[in-house]
Amino acid sequence: MSDRLRMADMLARGDVFAPDCPTRTILRQLTSSWGLLVLVALQPGTLRFSALRRRIRGISERMLAQTLTQLEANRLLTRHSLPVVPPHVEYSLTPLGIEAARRAEDLVEWIQVNLVEMRPDAGHDADAGTPQA
Repeated sequence: MSDRLRMADMLARGDVFAPDCPTRTILRQLTSSWGLLVLVALQPGTLRFSALRRRIRGISERMLAQTLTQLEANRLLTRHSLPVVPPHVEYSLTPLGIEAARRAEDLVEWIQVNLVEMRPDAGHDADAGTPQA
């Protein structure tokens, strides 16, 4: 199979295991901790920048702006500027973003539910590396 044909095939569906596939960039952006949190935070509905920042405690303005720009570029959310002073900008999930957010929320929920079991010190004998009875 020629390289050109293989690349066309990857672009049609994507292959995250191929190092030169564009899905890798999207996967990296989407699965960053901030990307996941933005998607989940927007799932209930439209939020302004300041409300998103309050919801996702600990994110800097710069990182939130960068994450929003990346998610918008990947067509997972839309940005709507309101013509008021001071300027207000609202963010909403696109249909594609809603689907991604549902999947992200499942992962986030699973992590929260299983947090105790996944912690390095959770019920394991530090010397043996095995669960304690």
